[in-house]
Amino acid sequence: MFGFTKVLASAAESVAVVGGSAAATAGTDAAATGAAGAGAGGVIAMITSMLPMVLVIVLLYLIMIRPQRKKEKELKAQIDAMKVGDKIVTIGGICGKVARIKDDYVFIETGNIGTPDEKSVIKFERSAIKTVETIHG
Repeated sequence: MFGFTKVLASAAESVAVVGGSAAATAGTDAAATGAAGAGAGGVIAMITSMLPMVLVIVLLYLIMIRPQRKKEKELKAQIDAMKVGDKIVTIGGICGKVARIKDDYVFIETGNIGTPDEKSVIKFERSAIKTVETIHG
């Protein structure tokens, strides 16, 4: 805004000193120079106003999104490396030992049903597993 008033003041001085058609040309040149300077200042102001928002997004990524993706990647690796006999916990909170693995399904042994020979086995999808405690080295 101050640059624009300086341009107007210099244009008025040009008209007063020179006069005629040359004064109009000098005023136009000064106005064009001021507009270019104001445009550069507008870009800097826009960048400065957007900088806090960009910093917030970067911080959210570093604090929340990146660690969550890392945790999901580790869980996927544990589920892929799961073997019969490993202890697991499902997202529903059921704890048990892996009895069988078949494609996308895991059969979990949760306990006895009366006698030690009768085992309770529940079928879950691999995506329903929350944690894996590997017993095999």
